Amino acid sequence: MSFEKQRLDITDRVVGKFTDGQLNLYLESEKIGQMVSENQYNLKQGYEFQNSRFYQYADVPSKRDEKYVDCDDENGWC
Repeated sequence: MSFEKQRLDITDRVVGKFTDGQLNLYLESEKIGQMVSENQYNLKQGYEFQNSRFYQYADVPSKRDEKYVDCDDENGWC
């Protein structure tokens, strides 16, 4: 199985929460960064803000039908 990096638009899934006067950004329950100033964000590696959109870089299988399956007997691959 091989993977390739893809840039995924996650804008609709990013949520901002104020904590101690800072606007922190979350993707689901994971903190991905914080707002520095208007339209400027300090994001974790693998995330990007561009043209008013948030993106995540993720490894996805190169072939559509390939899937990772966690199997205990095969050290994670079957």
